[in-house]
Amino acid sequence: MVKKLKSLSGADNQLAQTIKDSASQIWLAGLGAFAKAQEEGNKVFEALVKEGEVIQSRTKKEADAKIADAAGKMAGAWDKLENVFEERVSRALSSLGVPTKKDIDKLTKRVAELTALVQKLTEEADAAVEVAGEEKPARRRATAKAE
Repeated sequence: MVKKLKSLSGADNQLAQTIKDSASQIWLAGLGAFAKAQEEGNKVFEALVKEGEVIQSRTKKEADAKIADAAGKMAGAWDKLENVFEERVSRALSSLGVPTKKDIDKLTKRVAELTALVQKLTEEADAAVEVAGEEKPARRRATAKAE
């Protein structure tokens, strides 16, 4: 029986040694991984920062492009809205009988032409009266007011 106990004891010792060696290898692998992570950690961190900067730059460019596109569409829509507004205001003023700037300019030009014509006719009439030797009739101040 002693022989049996010695053989069991030897097997237990061998098992214990195997477990001890495995635990030691696991411990050393953990220490190696920790050391490697410390060494490579800074490199990985810097690589991640660079990759983040690239992504941020690309995203900013795309966002700027989208904003520019939206602004262009808004400008076109704003121009259309402005034209619609101007048309409606013009129609409303026209239906109320309010003259447009074009109408006023046309009337101003016509008044200037008529004033010049009256002035010319007045001068011709004055000249005809002087030629005939008659006294000039008293001129009204109408031509002065028209100017």
